[in-house]
Amino acid sequence: MRKRSESSPLDVLTWPVRLTLTGLVAERIVRAFWPLWSLLLLVWAAFASGVLEGASVELSWFALITAIGLGGYSLWYAARRFRIPTRADALDRLDRSMPGRPIQAAQDDQAIGSGDHASEAVWRAHIARMQARLSEAEPVPGDLRLSQRDPYGLRYIALLLFVITAGFGTALRGVDGDAAGLGAAEAAIAGPSWEAWIEPPAYTGKPSLYLNEVDRAAFEVPKGSLLTVRLYGKLGALSVEETLSGTERLETEEPQVAISRDITQSGELRIVGDEGAAWQITVIDDARPEVEFGDEIVRRVSGDMEVAFTARDDYGVERGTLTISLDMPNVDRRYGLVVDPEPRDTIILDLPMPIRGGREEFDELLIENLAEHPWAGLPVRMALEVEDASDQASELAVQEVDMPGRRFFQPIAKAVVEQRRDLLWSRENAPRISQILRTVTHRPEGHFPSEQAYLMLRMAITRLDIHGEYGMSDEKQDEIADLLWRTAVMLEEGRLSNALEKLRRAQERLSEAMEQGATDEEIAELMDELREAMREYMEQLAQEAENGENQQAQNQENMQEMTAQDLQDMMDQIQELMEQGRMAEAQQLLNQLMEMMQNMQVARNQGQQGQQGEGQQAMEGLAETLREQQGLSDEAFRDLQEQFNPGAQAGESQQNEGRSGGQGRGQSHEGGQGGESQQNQGEGNGENQQADGQGGQEPGSLADRQQALREELERQQRNLPGAGTPEGDAAREALDRAGEAMERAEDALRDDRTADALGAQSDAMEALREGMRNLGEALAQQQQQNGQRGQQTGQNRQTRDPLGRENGSNGMIGTDENMLQGEDARQRSQELLDEIRRRSGEQNRPQVERDYLKRLLDRF
Repeated sequence: MRKRSESSPLDVLTWPVRLTLTGLVAERIVRAFWPLWSLLLLVWAAFASGVLEGASVELSWFALITAIGLGGYSLWYAARRFRIPTRADALDRLDRSMPGRPIQAAQDDQAIGSGDHASEAVWRAHIARMQARLSEAEPVPGDLRLSQRDPYGLRYIALLLFVITAGFGTALRGVDGDAAGLGAAEAAIAGPSWEAWIEPPAYTGKPSLYLNEVDRAAFEVPKGSLLTVRLYGKLGALSVEETLSGTERLETEEPQVAISRDITQSGELRIVGDEGAAWQITVIDDARPEVEFGDEIVRRVSGDMEVAFTARDDYGVERGTLTISLDMPNVDRRYGLVVDPEPRDTIILDLPMPIRGGREEFDELLIENLAEHPWAGLPVRMALEVEDASDQASELAVQEVDMPGRRFFQPIAKAVVEQRRDLLWSRENAPRISQILRTVTHRPEGHFPSEQAYLMLRMAITRLDIHGEYGMSDEKQDEIADLLWRTAVMLEEGRLSNALEKLRRAQERLSEAMEQGATDEEIAELMDELREAMREYMEQLAQEAENGENQQAQNQENMQEMTAQDLQDMMDQIQELMEQGRMAEAQQLLNQLMEMMQNMQVARNQGQQGQQGEGQQAMEGLAETLREQQGLSDEAFRDLQEQFNPGAQAGESQQNEGRSGGQGRGQSHEGGQGGESQQNQGEGNGENQQADGQGGQEPGSLADRQQALREELERQQRNLPGAGTPEGDAAREALDRAGEAMERAEDALRDDRTADALGAQSDAMEALREGMRNLGEALAQQQQQNGQRGQQTGQNRQTRDPLGRENGSNGMIGTDENMLQGEDARQRSQELLDEIRRRSGEQNRPQVERDYLKRLLDRF
């Protein structure tokens, strides 16, 4: 092909070609001259930073010759590789950047088929398409990348040094003129100069001071700050004098170029020479940190230890520790602690530091559980210590306390934990521990709530005997101690299979804690545990009601609705009494609460068994016997109260009718007919009228009714279902105990020993409840075996709540009957209220009666 002579198609490429040519020039300059400008930047940085100051003449000449040699090589490298690009080079690069090489095509002529019209039409279309592409041409930038020619990045190193020295050095700086052979006149061009700055320790958070810009003659800096001074110009023209570091300058020292020293004391800094300066600097001492214990060390029931502390420092506390060591002089060296203890390391706990905010002064709380440590419960010495960033330690804050551990209230669990402590104290105690544990496990019936705990304890005894005879290693000692710990925890917490057992366990732990003088925090935790157990039990009742397995489940729902608020009120009152320190009254109310729950369980078992006929009649008969026994117990208690206040009996005899429920002394205080047998129902009013100063029935009358109730229980036992089953036998055994307790109460009533009668009646009621629970379980198991799971619509509806009170309409508490006869019921209520107030103010009445009356006033 021939080149076209016309250049008009390329007119649209004027600016793209120029810009591409400029990029080519820059590209070739960079590729050819990068060694030269890198060398120039390095030489400038070397002179500006003063690296040759103080160097020998030989070294200075060597550096100069090396720089000249490298400069000559860089020029040769640039001359060999640099070529000035032409317009043709720019057109070629631009043409190669576009598809189809349109610039080359626009300059070509048709070589074949020039006489053929079709061929010429195709050629013209091709040229038009290429010219259209020329109008879209974009300039091609130059390739300035040097990674292949400079793989080590020397150009970047040179640029970095140049930027650093440009910011902190001076271009007037250089080597000593005399030393380098350059002449004194050239070296004196710049003249003497200096720089100085002080950097406080990083932990202070204070900024650095550039002394060249400080116009004050005196100022303060923190102790430990770093002083840096640099002198420029001719050696010896300037010098530094300071009394801040505590070091003295010797006369034989060479002229100073730079110093760097720590400021340890107040003093003066002087730069001697032309344009010198002086400052009086005062050092601010770094105060020692301080730490102290906060509130009293708290021990939780679970064994968590809470140590509150306060720490402070002028620049902030960096770290801290709590060290716990055994306080041997205060250890009660008795029993298993008589022998010398095995050596143990001191306990060191890291103190928590604030995550947010400053650490100049703060309050924190260390929470740690050391319940399983051998020193738990023993006297220890706790020492707090904190440090600041300069490693200054505070004075020790010391407290001597018993190391907090887990509190065990179950008697056997407490004994097991104590033997575990003795084992960890010294392995010499192994024979003694084995003997004590054998005593604990002797006749375990009725003492171990869990058979598994008993077996684990026997396993521990076996291991103690074996390793005590053949030697006990550290691993075996820890293994047996862990086994004893798990046994104690199981004994303490029990194996709670359902919500009611958990509720009973919570009540037992709270009662034991009150008897053993637990702290307010521990009692509060146990009270929360009781509330949680109560909530779970009520939820279980609600769930059973929702399942709708039988009509009795619906009765359970009504029972929950009518007692939930009562239970909550009783727990609130228990907590209030404990907060006021009235533990005896709180214990009494707690017992009443558990009686309510036991009665509720009896009703629940009765509802779950869903049987008619013999089983249901037996349960109803026992429930009636329980209510009658409760009524007799209430009357005996009232007679005991009247014995302590004989002067008021005459005035009270007329009120007996109201107190007894309106139908005679034989009636239960719960508003039902329980409390007397059928043959005595007509005697109540007449005997009240004949009391004549006795305030109630004679003890012999109560004894006769107690005898009749015992005989009725014996009759019920003869027709009791469930014979031959473990639950049925357990029910009969419990009812036998109830009969024996009733007989003891009868004898006590005949001998005028009313207090002993009350105790026996309480045992009888407890045995009756246990018998009813066992009987209910026997009936439920029998029903399950027989496949009787159908609903009993409209049958077996309870007419009384768990406390023996009549149900009103719609499941409400109380009866629908009007208990006060006549139109003047309002006046009668006021009279009763006034009488209660009068009696509560009589100091000669027993304390238990006055407390009861006060509770009535608080409620109504």
